[in-house]
Amino acid sequence: MIYQGKNITVTSLAGDLAELVFDLAGESVNKFDQQTLAELSAATEQMATAPIKGLLVTSAKQSFIVGADIKEFQQWFEQDEASIIVDVLKANAIFSAFEDLPFPTVVAINGVCLGGGMEMALACDYRLMSTQAKVGLPEVKLGLFPGFGGTVRLSRLIGADNAIEWIASGAEKKSAAALSDGAVDAVIEHERLKDEALILLQRVVDGELEFKQRRQVKQGKLQLNAIESMMAFETAKGFVAAKAGKHYPAPVEAIKTMQKHAGFERDQALAIEAKGFAKMAKTAVAKNLIGLFLNDQQIKKIAKQHAKLAREVKQSAVLGAGIMGGGIAYQSAYKGTPILMKDINEAGLQLGLDEASKILLTALERKRIDVTALAQTLTRIRPTLSYGDFNQVDVCVEAVVEDVRVKKAVLAEAETHLRPGAVLASNTSTISITELATALTRPEDFCGMHFFNPVNRMPLVEVIRGERTSAETIATVVAYAQKMGKTPIVVNDCPGFLVNRILFPYFGGFAGLLRDGADFERIDKVMEQFGWPMGPAYLMDVVGIDTAVHAQAVMAQGFPDRMQQDYQSAMDVMFDAKRYGQKNGLGFYQYRLDKKGKLNKTSDPSAHELVASVRQEQLELSDDDILNRLMLPMCLETIRCLEDGIVASAAEADLGLIYGVGFPPFRGGALKYVDDMGAAAFVALCERYQGLGSLYLPTQKLRDMAASAQRFYA
Repeated sequence: MIYQGKNITVTSLAGDLAELVFDLAGESVNKFDQQTLAELSAATEQMATAPIKGLLVTSAKQSFIVGADIKEFQQWFEQDEASIIVDVLKANAIFSAFEDLPFPTVVAINGVCLGGGMEMALACDYRLMSTQAKVGLPEVKLGLFPGFGGTVRLSRLIGADNAIEWIASGAEKKSAAALSDGAVDAVIEHERLKDEALILLQRVVDGELEFKQRRQVKQGKLQLNAIESMMAFETAKGFVAAKAGKHYPAPVEAIKTMQKHAGFERDQALAIEAKGFAKMAKTAVAKNLIGLFLNDQQIKKIAKQHAKLAREVKQSAVLGAGIMGGGIAYQSAYKGTPILMKDINEAGLQLGLDEASKILLTALERKRIDVTALAQTLTRIRPTLSYGDFNQVDVCVEAVVEDVRVKKAVLAEAETHLRPGAVLASNTSTISITELATALTRPEDFCGMHFFNPVNRMPLVEVIRGERTSAETIATVVAYAQKMGKTPIVVNDCPGFLVNRILFPYFGGFAGLLRDGADFERIDKVMEQFGWPMGPAYLMDVVGIDTAVHAQAVMAQGFPDRMQQDYQSAMDVMFDAKRYGQKNGLGFYQYRLDKKGKLNKTSDPSAHELVASVRQEQLELSDDDILNRLMLPMCLETIRCLEDGIVASAAEADLGLIYGVGFPPFRGGALKYVDDMGAAAFVALCERYQGLGSLYLPTQKLRDMAASAQRFYA
């Protein structure tokens, strides 16, 4: 044994070779935490004087190294920029010392190798990759860019253009792409990876293959002249800035950093990288995106706890084969669970099959799947007009029209065909699960399973617990949602549940703005500038104005003090004019298909005339007024959901909004937005607008938080 640590060991192999193994104690994956970095430093120091002719680097886990330990980032990034730079350069000194070992190194990348893991691989002389592995530098997804030498070594290794694409996109690369770009030297069948890596290492040791010149390339300047450098970096900055948007600075800063260090050798280049990394680490964007990542990890742990009680789901079913039913059928089948798709007529079944086929064909055109995967997915969807095989179903999702009487009738009928213990779930967006359960004889086997449209793209599923829903039912649906590739959040029953209950006060703020003279196209632009993917008028068109009117009535009945409108709203007149949004081409905007079949949104004077007909005031409204009148009701309702126990934690509430309605991720969620402003400042802002009604009144608990400077996130 050359070195023995908790997470890293170095052992001797035949022929004066050695093997360094990453195996993080007590964890299912390897990651770079402070302990592992310290051990890598100690192991490197030990190896530098040991009688070693060549080193193989491997992992004892299914993954190689998934990256740095994100949990440590929050505490680390509380330091000032100068201190962060010092710490980053200390870590880089470890990687550089490893890279400078007096013998060749070969890494066998057996599984996921991301972030710091990929930077470790780049410090090796040769990289062999399993056919099952993925590599990448995804730091921009956390508002950062690589800080352990990734921008330096990768740009020298695969060229500026490729490195910019890898780093600015943060994409994970499969083996073929990594080999094509030159990031790895060979792709090996998984079972043969370690054997082939040892063979390669021996060839280098024997002098058949060189390694010192390869090091010099990574450690030298980027081989571009001044004109080539300007062309590569300046063009990329403009393109990436347009794609990333102004709220996500890390991709462009990564390019600027690569441009700055292009003319320097390794150690100076690493110092430039460290400075840029520290700058990004201190941004609110990085802080919020890291918080979002940790929220997601927390929710996965909660789901894992639920899943311990879950019954196995081998066969599922969906009732109602429209757009939503077809989307649910696709998602279940694509992720491997066969599904029966039932409707009352052939036309309905065809609509559902068409929806599933459309999603699959789009994925095929974009090369996300191959023909085999397409065929396999379709064969897992079995359309039917009868309940014939429903006694084999483990979970049945009802997705018929959003009408309480229709849903009760369909659910009651379906229950008679399901065996005891099979779960029946409703894809309702607003109707009480406890109320729907009154039509059933086994309410303990019933819950809500609310998907968001389009099902294949929206990651969230709300799992709604009724008064008599059993823990096993919730667990089974949580596990099924995860199996479908979704993020399930368990919520308690109330009108609108979590997401729609929070969304409709936002729409209420929008209705009030139009009543008081604001232009809806201006409102949309203000909210898009704030970071929303679309403003409220456009969002309402996407949701469907008829759907929104129905949901608004449910919300008004459930929360009359703040969601009942005592005036005719713009949404009402749109509905009366049969302008339902994208579904019929007319809403606040008009929609037409272009030659490629894409729906184009354009301004429509008729919509402005309709909105003008319900205007009661012509107030002078600033952009801040527009922002506040929309965001305050949304944030306050999120707070009420947390206080009422509809959702169990701030993390679940915020992630629900980000995954369910596109709340700007870089702002961290509604409760994080309040935290960043400060509870006292938020309450003071509410008081400025309290004359607008109950939507703008803070709760007493929030006032107490403001008085004691408390936060939703510790």
